[in-house]
Amino acid sequence: MKEVNVALDSLEDKDAVDAAVAASEGIARLEAVRFRALAQLNRHRDGAAGVTQEVAFALSVVDGHAAGLVSTAQALTTRLPRTLGLLDRGQVGGYGAMKVATATAWLSDDDARAVDEVLEARLPGRNSDQIRKAANHAAMMADRDGAGLRTERHRAGRRLSIRQGETGVASIEVEDGPVEKVAAAYTRIDREARALKTGDEPRTLDQLRADVALDLLLSGQGGKSERCEVFLYMDLNTYLGVNEDPAELAGHGHIPAALARHIASGPDTVLRRIITDPLSGQVLDLGRDRYRPTAGLGEFVRVRDRECRRPGCHRVAQACDLDHSLPWQHGGHTSDTELIDLCRRDHRLKDEPGWVYRLASDGTLTITTPTGRSYDSTPPPLHEPRAEEPPPF
Repeated sequence: MKEVNVALDSLEDKDAVDAAVAASEGIARLEAVRFRALAQLNRHRDGAAGVTQEVAFALSVVDGHAAGLVSTAQALTTRLPRTLGLLDRGQVGGYGAMKVATATAWLSDDDARAVDEVLEARLPGRNSDQIRKAANHAAMMADRDGAGLRTERHRAGRRLSIRQGETGVASIEVEDGPVEKVAAAYTRIDREARALKTGDEPRTLDQLRADVALDLLLSGQGGKSERCEVFLYMDLNTYLGVNEDPAELAGHGHIPAALARHIASGPDTVLRRIITDPLSGQVLDLGRDRYRPTAGLGEFVRVRDRECRRPGCHRVAQACDLDHSLPWQHGGHTSDTELIDLCRRDHRLKDEPGWVYRLASDGTLTITTPTGRSYDSTPPPLHEPRAEEPPPF
């Protein structure tokens, strides 16, 4: 091990990243071994409840995590063989595999295997949150009626919990709250926190968000009292009830059609017309009929991007900065072909030495890191690409 550490100390940046990637792939393969061993243990014990506690003791993990490991092991070795294969090849980590198992736990065996097959090509190179979204969407598509019932049960289980921390601190959480209300509440808290972040304000944005949230809970007075927006992307046919295709809530992911229609029919809902390219599903134009004045170009970019454009970041566009993919001082233009949404952290990262951002004409953002690795981000289409129809003459 000492020789390995000495060798690592001599690596250049690119080689260090390559070594970390190789180590992660090796860890994933070992996690596949661990899942198979836990599945074998569970089979020997006929799924007895004591298996979870034994795993918790043996691996020095809490009971909840042990239960997740055991249930994932069972799913991977029975219903999700392709996801297990990705672990064997080091293309998905154990935590990502657990997300797939959780997203498909409510499906029948046949539907779970069908989802597993669909996901095989979609998961490599994705982080755990992207895997969660992809798996949930595929599961909804496999059993749309069941997805709606599952969502109703989850929303009925909403609760408020408190967790005591170290000396002098504690946490309060609304668990399983309606996603549209939670998203709107966070947007309002974030907006008011940013309004308080003046030049002489010593608190960080994280501290301000926490303070604003507690002030609102205790007194109902947090700052500005304007209505907050969440972006819900839904096909017109879904809205009209013609089909049951899932909709998407920016920052959260896909939700069942019935829930989307419930949100869209709320008393304060503002509907917008969005024109898309039928072949790609990408946004081409925004309708201007709405209750509030538009913000023009900035609004178009936020609706198009939905979230921060760095691959793997899901901060909603309303809480992001509009930034030039090519810096203004280097010839960038303020147009929809060069503007992108980046959260404050990624906005700052873009300006660090060695980071290169390129925006293609189709909206694909390519980020090249200082070690030369490139990652692509494309705004998700509002609908699946559709076959080009022949002209009606």
